[in-house]
Amino acid sequence: MKIREINAMRGPNFWSIRRHKLIVMVLDLEEMEELPTNKIDGFADRIREMFPSMYTHRCSEGCDGGFFMRVDEGTWMGHVIEHIALEIQTLADMDTGFGRTRGYGEKGVYNVVFSYIEESVGRYAAKAAVRICEALIAAEPYDLEDDIQRMRELRESERLGPSTGSIVSEAESRGIPWIRLNKYSLVQLGYGANQKRIQATVTSETSSIGVELACDKEDTKYLLEQAEVEVPRGDIISRESALEDACKYVGYPLVIKPIDGNHGRGITVDINNYEDALEAFNIAKEVSRRVIVEKYITGEDYRLLVINHNFVAAAKRTPAHVVGDGKSSIAELVEEVNKDPRRGYGHEKVLTAITINDLTKTIITDAGYTVDSVLKEGERLILKDTANLSTGGTAEDVTDIVHPANVSMAERISKIIDLDICGIDVMTSDISQPLSDTGGAVLEVNAGPGFRMHLAPTTGLPRNVAAPVVDKLFPQKGDTGRIPIVAITGTNGKTTTSRLIAHIAKMNGQRVGYTTSDGVYIQNRMLMKGDCTGPASAEFVLKDPTVNFAVLECARGGLLRAGLGYKKCDVAIVTNVSADHLGLKGIHTVEQLARVKAVIPETVLPDGYAILNADDDLVYEMRRNINCNLALFSMDENNPRIQALQRIGGITAIYEKGYVTLCRGEWKMRLMKAENIPLTYGGKARFMIQNILPAVIAANVQGISIEDTKAALETFIPSASSTPGRLNLFKFNNFNILLDYAHNPAGMRALQKFTDNLDATVKVGIIAGIGDRREEDNNEMGSIAAEMFDEIIIRQDKNLRGKSETDLINMLDAGIKKQDPNKKTTIIPSEKEAITHAVAHAQKGSLIVLCSDVVPDALDLVKQLKDQEANGELA
Repeated sequence: MKIREINAMRGPNFWSIRRHKLIVMVLDLEEMEELPTNKIDGFADRIREMFPSMYTHRCSEGCDGGFFMRVDEGTWMGHVIEHIALEIQTLADMDTGFGRTRGYGEKGVYNVVFSYIEESVGRYAAKAAVRICEALIAAEPYDLEDDIQRMRELRESERLGPSTGSIVSEAESRGIPWIRLNKYSLVQLGYGANQKRIQATVTSETSSIGVELACDKEDTKYLLEQAEVEVPRGDIISRESALEDACKYVGYPLVIKPIDGNHGRGITVDINNYEDALEAFNIAKEVSRRVIVEKYITGEDYRLLVINHNFVAAAKRTPAHVVGDGKSSIAELVEEVNKDPRRGYGHEKVLTAITINDLTKTIITDAGYTVDSVLKEGERLILKDTANLSTGGTAEDVTDIVHPANVSMAERISKIIDLDICGIDVMTSDISQPLSDTGGAVLEVNAGPGFRMHLAPTTGLPRNVAAPVVDKLFPQKGDTGRIPIVAITGTNGKTTTSRLIAHIAKMNGQRVGYTTSDGVYIQNRMLMKGDCTGPASAEFVLKDPTVNFAVLECARGGLLRAGLGYKKCDVAIVTNVSADHLGLKGIHTVEQLARVKAVIPETVLPDGYAILNADDDLVYEMRRNINCNLALFSMDENNPRIQALQRIGGITAIYEKGYVTLCRGEWKMRLMKAENIPLTYGGKARFMIQNILPAVIAANVQGISIEDTKAALETFIPSASSTPGRLNLFKFNNFNILLDYAHNPAGMRALQKFTDNLDATVKVGIIAGIGDRREEDNNEMGSIAAEMFDEIIIRQDKNLRGKSETDLINMLDAGIKKQDPNKKTTIIPSEKEAITHAVAHAQKGSLIVLCSDVVPDALDLVKQLKDQEANGELA
């Protein structure tokens, strides 16, 4: 079996609108296509033995054991690999269960689709599942534990930490979109100008001075002392020569810690002599230049959490420890503790497994033991020098018993240090009593405190401490941090429609970011060049903090490769669907292509609008699966679909009696005569009218007035700068050049209708075959060209996309000859040479139509020719 490719979906996609995180593996079964499971001796027994837990896979049978029933009856290996990929993720404590396997359109080749929790794990699971299946087929041994551990390690390296993850989950539950900005914990909540950011539990509203103070224990302690907050007596030193005096001043027992440390690094506690103090001093110096020598306060270790200057939770923390039973060694006791099902690798579970590292061994040695020592029954041995959950500690929720005086103190400290989110470490014998009564003290104030101990304490009530963080960042009820998103898809007209809507919104005062097939624009400045219609380009716009209105062109390629770059939009437009790119990525029919395009309207928010072409059967059919308002547009005011929606008060846009007209119900609001809209070239470019209609609806449902929309239509002038590659007409002294991106039969037919209305003594077409189209598509392009032009020059695209130059030229030539065997045809592979040849031989009054796929290069050359003519250099 051979893996052709593995793609990770990260947003709404062809396979599922709701399940965004999917792996799509294209798998060629090769000879295994002829060998389903029931034809392989012992396969069913071996898979049951390796994966007994697969009994819960119900599969299409709908009952426990359903998948094994399918294996017994005989199923194909793609289906088996789908189930293995899901099961090994579950065994690695990433429980996920959506999968399906479908034909790719070639014999023996399948799309194996399954859900994932972390992308790197999903990709690994895809490859591992194939390896496992091959081992089962060959009856060879396989070490599953290696794969399980590797997936756990990948998860820990990629996943958001518990604190960040909790805030993201809370935001998601409120409909707030999010984007991960790096591979660590930097996350954007909301879009564009309305975004907020978090990095773990530090937010974009966290005071940088507060963070600096919290990281400087000397300044923190000084400010708290000045404010009469109970803190332990201490001294700060930087040289070993000052250590002895500091120890005498403070008095044993001591705690020595780095002044710039956090998360327990470099801290040594309960120091009772100078030798231990010296060793602790050197450990602390590895973390910080200056070191705190402080009175060691005895009691219990508590963490008080304050968010937005309000106390929200408290936990009692206990360091990792074991309790002797009089029989087991320390190592055995640790092993027993780690059997607790709540303990796991890293942050995968409520508790972290205890590890015996060098620090632990030192602590054990200092206690007079080795890892092989047997503790007395009931004897408690601390194994770590901090109570952090990440080192195996435990936490007990004590929120409800914290004394009001301690609550007030904690909230006051958050304002003294100026932290919107802070964790205050307190040592006291009884948190239900004021610190002043127990002799307790505040040990530390932490910026970016961990939430894990509060979200999932070992004992006590879990606290949703993420909620007040989101409340603070988005204080207005119902605020989701979104900006308006208008998404456009279809076979033809996407780019022009996108640019027009962006222009209308810009004229309305919006700060627009938009994506097109020629680049990404932020407020009309191109920041990325090339085909930018995929999810990465959409995210580029949505991440930009200057943008408050997004217009996103969405093409099939990016959608099939990774899904959409957003989860929900406000308006979706589908211009049309016709045969294009068929035979690629498993999409072989126009109906399948329509299903791909239908993803976009299915992502519209409930109060948004799906704007569909009522003249296109495949597009109109998309209305059945939308969960939002429907609007329609048509070039025929008598279209019964339009009339039906109008009768129930819906919004439509029509071309009637020469006007572009917006209708609410049956009331008509004529915007302009189409011939007065520059984009239509005096009404000759009917397909441009079709692009204008959905743009008018989009503007209207986004609250842009009719007057502002009319002003925008009047000022959107078709040109090489505003609509590059879309009917760019260049007038020379003796001839004209029309440059257009027409790249499929439907686009050529639309262009033909326009050029038929243009006067010219001779019409010369410069066309090219396209490598990622079917042979019949290139044949049809040739036939249409033979109808359109008096002479044809066949050039070649820069990107052959898997086909040879000769093949593509022959495909076009065959189409031309089928339509007109005597059509004058010249073959000039170089686009530059083809254009130069056409210009050099241009007759007076002729029209040269250049169909180009690399629009910027073609535009540059035509502009050079214009300059040459202006300078008298063009013959």
